[in-house]
Amino acid sequence: MIYMLLGFMMLALGIIGAFLPVMPTTIFIILAAWFFGRSSPKFEAKLLAHPQFGPMLIKWREKGAVPVKAKFFACGGMTLGYAIFWWGAQPGLWLALAVGIFMLASALYVASRPSG
Repeated sequence: MIYMLLGFMMLALGIIGAFLPVMPTTIFIILAAWFFGRSSPKFEAKLLAHPQFGPMLIKWREKGAVPVKAKFFACGGMTLGYAIFWWGAQPGLWLALAVGIFMLASALYVASRPSG
């Protein structure tokens, strides 16, 4: 039951992320499929058969692949998110560096995934 609730939460966040430029979509849809895979094969099958999300999920499961468009938006969203963080929070040097290093490492991970 918890996994199903988490699956719906991740799906909702993924859908929101499709409309907000600073919020990711891909990772939330991948997580939703993972949670549904452990709680509801019916909802997992619906996600895998979805015309928009299904091919992306299948490529992720088979090859760990992320589409180029998703890489672009993920890295762009992280850059924009860091800029908003830096401008809005005006963090000290160490916090700015720590968050920047974390986001850079995340972007490098996304960019290093196969595209196909």
